[in-house]
Amino acid sequence: MEYDFSDELYRRIEENIASVRDSISQCCKEAGRSEEEVTLIGVSKVFPVEYAEAAFAAGLNNLGENRVQELVPKIERFSSLNMDCNWHLIGTLQKNKVKYIVGKTALIHSVNSFELAGEISNRSVNNNVTTAILLQANVSGEESKHGFAPHELKMAIDRIQNLPSLKLCGLMTMAPIQTYDGEAREIFAKTRTIFDELKQYSGSDDWKVLSMGMSQDYQSAILEGATHVRIGTAIFGNRAEYQGL
Repeated sequence: MEYDFSDELYRRIEENIASVRDSISQCCKEAGRSEEEVTLIGVSKVFPVEYAEAAFAAGLNNLGENRVQELVPKIERFSSLNMDCNWHLIGTLQKNKVKYIVGKTALIHSVNSFELAGEISNRSVNNNVTTAILLQANVSGEESKHGFAPHELKMAIDRIQNLPSLKLCGLMTMAPIQTYDGEAREIFAKTRTIFDELKQYSGSDDWKVLSMGMSQDYQSAILEGATHVRIGTAIFGNRAEYQGL
């Protein structure tokens, strides 16, 4: 197998992954959880495919992207190398882009409307696949963020849970950029409470995934019960510096 990444890039990313995993382990101990309960997703947004390859070679087999146009070529590159990776679409998904990723993702984190869920269902039926999804919850109430408001989530479950060829697995949320210490953790705590209530409401054994936490706040997310954390900068580096901004 021939990779494109350099030894220096591999070592740097390997060290970063180890550091994040150590931090996750410490957070889980503090929360009385097992570190096996937390899935680390490396988000290589804007970085070229060799960064994702290096992360996979370093043992990270869950990778994510924000944009379909970055996700698809990386999936194709990995497939050409017979690299079996779990790919996550974590960013906003437009309905007209669904056709490009159905059958290629382990999980779509960002289902933020009934219409989008319907399109994923239709495309999944046509491709004879089942697609795992999360509902995006806008718990912070920020207008700049997509997703269902907390009071809309039960209706969303009612309308989406039984759509054909979909598996509704839980919630995803994003915390605001903190204006005071502990603000992110407050949002994560609220989301965990909503998640637990909806698990009972849904009555589904598939309701297991709580995706929350990024590089700047994943420790707080784990302390509040996150099962999946989406880490970019802490693994791959500063995107603005890479892009020369």
